[in-house]
Amino acid sequence: MKLSDFDFDLPDGLIATRPAKPRSSARMLVADGDTLTDRTAIDLAQLLHPGDRLVLNDTRVIPARLFGQRFRHGDTGQTAARIEVTLLEPQASGTWRALIKPLKKLRDGETVVFSDALSARLVGRVDGTGLLEFNLTGDDFDTALAEAGHMPLPPYIAAKRAADAQDHEDYQTVWAAHSGAVAAPTASLHFDDALLNSLRARGVMFTHVTLHVGAGTFLPVKVDDIADHKMHAEWGEVRAQAADEINATIKAGGRIIPVGTTALRLIESAAVAPGTIAPWTGPTDIFITPGFRFQIADALMTNFHLPKSTLMMLVSALMGVDRVRAIYSHAIAQKYRFFSYGDASLLIPPHRARQS
Repeated sequence: MKLSDFDFDLPDGLIATRPAKPRSSARMLVADGDTLTDRTAIDLAQLLHPGDRLVLNDTRVIPARLFGQRFRHGDTGQTAARIEVTLLEPQASGTWRALIKPLKKLRDGETVVFSDALSARLVGRVDGTGLLEFNLTGDDFDTALAEAGHMPLPPYIAAKRAADAQDHEDYQTVWAAHSGAVAAPTASLHFDDALLNSLRARGVMFTHVTLHVGAGTFLPVKVDDIADHKMHAEWGEVRAQAADEINATIKAGGRIIPVGTTALRLIESAAVAPGTIAPWTGPTDIFITPGFRFQIADALMTNFHLPKSTLMMLVSALMGVDRVRAIYSHAIAQKYRFFSYGDASLLIPPHRARQS
């Protein structure tokens, strides 16, 4: 298929720069088979069945954007350069791979100072990114990063406004537990205590998995034939308890509904057969496009995605290309809010997505 098959025109005014308050008051477009219904996220419990299971990504977004200075001493005295860093992923060596702007102003071995407590030395370069060795590790690093760092808002929000203190709360799920993501699993941002309590009362069950969302989720697809696209890898884990819960729900006839494309990609990565999932840990670069045979997921709660993105391809694989075009046309006509801080959709295919 061609990249143009996943394109659409989005009015700039529909890009959300702040989330709905309260979280569960966000609008939600329900696509159940051939039917479209305009609802609200708080209505989710009414739309699910007792015995259904939501799969939730419990990654925690780190304040991965840092602003610092590089100091250099010369014959004319000390000079400084402003350096902007976005942490991408930790390396086995203990360093961090990072986007550094401008990288050309930083020599190997030089140090960037971010705060009185936090600094990092450039120790290498990989594919246009830098490898940084921080002066702190463990809890000390986490504490200093929390004080000096900013939430790494997506480019389409950062272009409109700077991150602020409110984003530390807004750009984090209420169940965030395992630090490592540099982007939020944004469908989960619609959940608050009111919604979670209504789902529990309905008899809907929850399973937590972890996928550390990387900055690659925002990288554009640059090939015309989508089969030529190389997917970025992200680290994830399906623990034994999670696998047991999902398998038991499937055996009992309940539906498995991941919240967000990250949770969906992870459970499909861990599938070992139609209707069976196993514990799994490691990087996944699974690329879900039309024609993909879903083995675990029956439906999906997700936000509205960027044109020509891999996430548009994923939802098209679940619902069908033409159906997704109709869903997005309706969302635009009804002025749903798009992208990370935008509104939600509940996508239920007209057939059972898990295929044998």
